[in-house]
Amino acid sequence: MKKMRVLVVSDSHGSNVHLNRALDEAGEIDHLLHLGDLEGSEHFIEAFVSCPYTLISGNNDYFSDIDREQELTLMGHRIFMTHGNRYGVYYNAEGVKEEGLRRGADIILFGHTHCPYIEQEEGLLVMNPGSISLPRQNGRIPTYVVMDLLEDGSVEVDLRYVNK
Repeated sequence: MKKMRVLVVSDSHGSNVHLNRALDEAGEIDHLLHLGDLEGSEHFIEAFVSCPYTLISGNNDYFSDIDREQELTLMGHRIFMTHGNRYGVYYNAEGVKEEGLRRGADIILFGHTHCPYIEQEEGLLVMNPGSISLPRQNGRIPTYVVMDLLEDGSVEVDLRYVNK
């Protein structure tokens, strides 16, 4: 079955050591999505990532001209990407979920909290991969997600921890 492998990261804050590890650990990917607070990581991605990528800026990307939000379609899935800071994601995911649904997305991605979050129900995925450099969840190990988009319309999500 045909699939598209997507690496989803967020909140690198200019530190690319774990981002580089995630790229190595994920193996061959077809697309990279970065959910903001790059703080210079866009230059690393531009130089070292050979597949297509989509970046958005976060609340710490003060002087960036990168868009704050993106909508894209991959393998028939409508994806809404935002950093999340403008949707109250520290409290819950309802605001970002509502906005993504309003935009017709079936995959809603956000960052900002530095903690992984995955809500998957029939026909909808709401996800935060956590932080690739400054994790805040128990154990404080950097996290990322490998998301496989399958041709039958299903989505497989694998939350991974960077090997130190």
